[in-house]
Amino acid sequence: MQKSHLLMHACLIGILALGAQPALAKERMNVLLLIADDLNTWILEKPERYSGKVVAPNLQKLGESGLVFSNAYSASPFCVPSRTSIFSGISPHKSGVYHNQSNVAASAPLKEAESLFETFSKSGYSMYGYGKITHGWRGKDVWDDKQGHKRDPRPPGAPVQSVGKGEQDWGPIHLSEAEMNDTLGADRTIAILEQKHDQPFFLTYGTFNPHMAWFVPQKYFDMFPLDEVKVPELNPTDFDDIPPLGDQVVGGKRKFTQAVLKAGLHKSAVQAYLATTAYVDAQHGRILEALAKSPYKDNTIVIFISDHGFHLAEKDHWQKGTLWEEATNSMLMCRVPGMTKPGSSTKRCVSLQDLYPTLLNLCQIPKPDHVDGKSLAPLLKNPQANWESTAISYLYDRYASIRTEQFRYIRYQDGQQELYDHKKDPHEWKNEADNPEYTETLEALKRRLPALEHMASQLVRNRKK
Repeated sequence: MQKSHLLMHACLIGILALGAQPALAKERMNVLLLIADDLNTWILEKPERYSGKVVAPNLQKLGESGLVFSNAYSASPFCVPSRTSIFSGISPHKSGVYHNQSNVAASAPLKEAESLFETFSKSGYSMYGYGKITHGWRGKDVWDDKQGHKRDPRPPGAPVQSVGKGEQDWGPIHLSEAEMNDTLGADRTIAILEQKHDQPFFLTYGTFNPHMAWFVPQKYFDMFPLDEVKVPELNPTDFDDIPPLGDQVVGGKRKFTQAVLKAGLHKSAVQAYLATTAYVDAQHGRILEALAKSPYKDNTIVIFISDHGFHLAEKDHWQKGTLWEEATNSMLMCRVPGMTKPGSSTKRCVSLQDLYPTLLNLCQIPKPDHVDGKSLAPLLKNPQANWESTAISYLYDRYASIRTEQFRYIRYQDGQQELYDHKKDPHEWKNEADNPEYTETLEALKRRLPALEHMASQLVRNRKK
């Protein structure tokens, strides 16, 4: 009698569990993906690095609510290849898209790729995107609503700075904050969070800023008085042991960098970068506040990334486009309800290419065969879990770099290479590639990179004569 009762009870539980499965399937988590362009990683652990104060309080608060990856790296230090690799799932060394002048349309792997957004759309998600998201490669148009990015107009009389030329310029903007394009994109993103949704949504917002030129309202400049601004430490002998191909990488921006320093404008330029970052933080903060007030706050995955890093005269360079730490180290913060622990961080070396498989994993969506990268779910659950570095970056004609928690190795061509020991040299000022004490380490890291002959040739866009 007792066994019969227990059997009936077990059957009833089983039936209820089966009946609950469709309901649970419908309660899939939403995704809010936030992106900033050209944002350096100093706000992660060293907010005092350039200004002595917290520059991005909203992003810092987001980081404190989830998991911060302090060693996240872009697959490329340029917008087009970085975003193409993130959203297509295809590494630059397979697509041949290594820089912004790449002929993206000529890449055979990209022609067959299914974008992250298409995969989510096919899985029943409503898709919304505002601002700078994709760049270069877009995949199929699957958006329920979308508004791309555009630059704000330059102030009348630009260039503002004596060294200013094109996008290499900065100063207060003549527009009100409400009129700026990144503000308008945030407005549209907030409107989506205020709507009622009957199915899960994937909502993406990307700021054009802090991409140059740095033109934002005066109030953001006022937050960082020049006498309080700190500039990065520079090493005049930094290039004494850098190989010729590494030196050539910075050739295009060296003249501008030297002009800024010679004109005594280094502090002014850093101030403008900080001001623009504070403006960006304010827009992302408005969206995060809207999410917190919405009914979706407890079932929405929040991811924040920057597409790559940024030099502010370090390594005699301005902007991005190198394989050193400043250009490849990227922002990555994750808050996953029921999984990430508030205030956690990890130093495991990961790639932004891991984002595609991670989101699929979290939302229980099958991964397309072409997708590179590895799900970060083990680190989201346990930030100190064992992890083999996925932080490989690519540049120009098949140059490549790998970052581990202690080392960075860079391979150019013709046997030219660099090796830095971050435990002793966080600035990457001493190239240890010729130091016999590091031979074993160098060779092991070299083997982690795809062989030159196995890397796709770079696809160069034809220019009009």
